[in-house]
Amino acid sequence: MRDKMSDKPKRKLFYQLFMALPLSVVVFAGMLVMLLIGYEIVYADRIYQGVYVGDQDLSGMSFDEASQRLASVLPYTYEGEITFTYADRSWEAAPIDLGFLVDTTLSAQSAYDTGRKGWPPKALIEKGRAWFRGIQISPTAYFDEGVALAYLQFIASEIDQPVQEASLGLENAEVIVKSGQIGREVDIITTLSQLKPYLEQMQNAEIPLVVLEKPPAIMDVGSQAEMAREILNEPLVLHNPEEGGDSWTIPPEELATMLMITRLEEKDAAGNGYQIDLNQDAFGVYLTSLAPGLSIAAENARFIFNDDTRQLEILDPAEIGRELDVEASIAVISQQLKAGKHQIALQFTAISPLVTDEKTGEELGITELVHQQTSYFYGSEAARVQNIETASAQFHGLLIPPGETFSMANALGNVSLENGYAEALIIYGDQTIQGVGGGVCQVSTTLFRTAFFAGFPIEERHAHAYRVGYYEMRSDGTKDPDLAGLDATVYVPIVDLKFTNDTEYWLLMETYLGNNSLTWKFYSTSDGRTVNWETSGPTNVIDAPEPIYKENPDLEKGEIEQVDYAADGAEISITRTVYIGDKVQFSDAFYTKFQPWQAVFEYGPGTEIPEPETE
Repeated sequence: MRDKMSDKPKRKLFYQLFMALPLSVVVFAGMLVMLLIGYEIVYADRIYQGVYVGDQDLSGMSFDEASQRLASVLPYTYEGEITFTYADRSWEAAPIDLGFLVDTTLSAQSAYDTGRKGWPPKALIEKGRAWFRGIQISPTAYFDEGVALAYLQFIASEIDQPVQEASLGLENAEVIVKSGQIGREVDIITTLSQLKPYLEQMQNAEIPLVVLEKPPAIMDVGSQAEMAREILNEPLVLHNPEEGGDSWTIPPEELATMLMITRLEEKDAAGNGYQIDLNQDAFGVYLTSLAPGLSIAAENARFIFNDDTRQLEILDPAEIGRELDVEASIAVISQQLKAGKHQIALQFTAISPLVTDEKTGEELGITELVHQQTSYFYGSEAARVQNIETASAQFHGLLIPPGETFSMANALGNVSLENGYAEALIIYGDQTIQGVGGGVCQVSTTLFRTAFFAGFPIEERHAHAYRVGYYEMRSDGTKDPDLAGLDATVYVPIVDLKFTNDTEYWLLMETYLGNNSLTWKFYSTSDGRTVNWETSGPTNVIDAPEPIYKENPDLEKGEIEQVDYAADGAEISITRTVYIGDKVQFSDAFYTKFQPWQAVFEYGPGTEIPEPETE
């Protein structure tokens, strides 16, 4: 009972205290509200206590004061220093030049808005945090990378350079050299990434530019240029290696057009990136133009057949020929030019003859006389006989291989005064005139008949324009009409006579000049061939036109000379069948149409011209 009575005062006290507590809270809350209201009144248009922009305390400042303060303490935009360097060069820029801008107005606005924006409880908490711990706001800045990229590209335009390979060329005879150049390129992206941290921290900086370098594959061509200059410093002289041989000089300007400078895909063993050589096509054309005059045909040995011993006897020894070896010459010239030489011998290939002096008749199949033919030329003037002798000598002892088509024009060579020929009558166009080699057709006619009656295929034959009396002449000097159409003319190099040795044996030709006659002999081995032939004789004969007379002031009065001779026109057909045994080997035909030819006389001034005869 006593204990209960003692607890009553305690409960009363507790109750009194409990009832007094809300009043204290109300009083405290009221005081707090009054403080907050006072705080808001004090900072109504000022930045709350504890708000920083960067390291600048803007507490209690108005918006304008904060803007001014930040503008004065944050001049980085215009006064900051960013220096880019490369080698011994430098470029200075303010942050604004690089697109970086600190906006002091917005920064001050951000400070002023701290504790004022957003949900009120959150704003209240932000004010409290600023009061007790402080709030640091980063300055509001803008960075336009495009401006920075443009600035770095401007710098790059002064630094960048393309890779330049060393080059070597020719202009006329001058050697043109361009040195190699290392390529450079500013790595703008990497340089920009190095710049950003300094701008973000608003720090001055010296930034080495990141520059990528690329060396050329060929940096120097000095050694090749020196070689080219050495090649072109004097004329190139090519010479025939034979004693007393000719030489040919190529001046540097012309030689330069025949050189070729080639860039190698990979450097050679000496580290050279270019190769200097002769242009094989161009130099080949030059040497090919020399080749015909330098070539010497191989000459088979010439023989005569001894009819008694039936053996070959040497007439002229065989001669080794030669021809210009263009490919080997180019290789030697190129090699020696590079070695500094300018006097260089041409290279030749020896050509061995098919028939050497040691060959025997048995080896060649020359064992007997297979045919001979004789033509006559009574009444020929001395010059004509000289030409017959000179031309026929070219064929004496000459050999024709099995299966070869023989060209009389090739074997005859150049018909000229220098080669022993004289001027005599020749048919030229529609007239008979004096010309070098008149009478050579006696030789071609004799050869044609020998090949014709020996049964060899005739590949090419041309008749004369009109009937020439010499080619229808018998051994007694009379005319044989059956010989008409068996003539052949040769005019080197246009008109030729060709026949083929279609046997398996070599054919030896011998020519013998007699008294007003030419005999042609074929020696070989007979395969049993025989020849049947028929001639129509002269048909459709057309009488020669009346002679004409022309005045010649070089003749005396009363003097008359005949300069061309009358001949009746005619057509002749000849057929030939060649047999081997009783089998026909081949048949051919020869058609000749002779023009009627007019006699021409020349007379001196004042000469009485004879009246034409009348029937």
